[in-house]
Amino acid sequence: MILYDLRCTAGHRFEAGLASMFDDNPDCPCGATTSRVPSAVRQLGTADTGRSREEMPTTWRGIRQGHPDVVRGWHREMTRREKLEETHPELAGDRRPVLAHERYFEGRPLKAGDPLATRVAQATFGTTTPASTSEGGTR
Repeated sequence: MILYDLRCTAGHRFEAGLASMFDDNPDCPCGATTSRVPSAVRQLGTADTGRSREEMPTTWRGIRQGHPDVVRGWHREMTRREKLEETHPELAGDRRPVLAHERYFEGRPLKAGDPLATRVAQATFGTTTPASTSEGGTR
């Protein structure tokens, strides 16, 4: 059954269910003829991913010195986020542990699995090839 919004010539509005979209419009309870009117647009199926892991507090002050309500709220949000990431792994982002984040790596942290020699050579010497010694060469 399809629901339609109808309006009669007298100005009454009502909703009626029709078996097919090709059925004739029913008459209004007042007896006047009716016409179909566009229904209100409703957006369904939108998802809210909630806060990301980057927004989670990382300091004692961030959780208001361990205030139980704040800790409980963040625990609830992050548990929900973990379940969402299990279903949709693309939301998880890069979850590799950070190995270095200071000095050379401040702007682009070094993460587990990164090509270590290349990144260190680039950060330290400004080159993309690590220093190597050739056989028979001097050190």
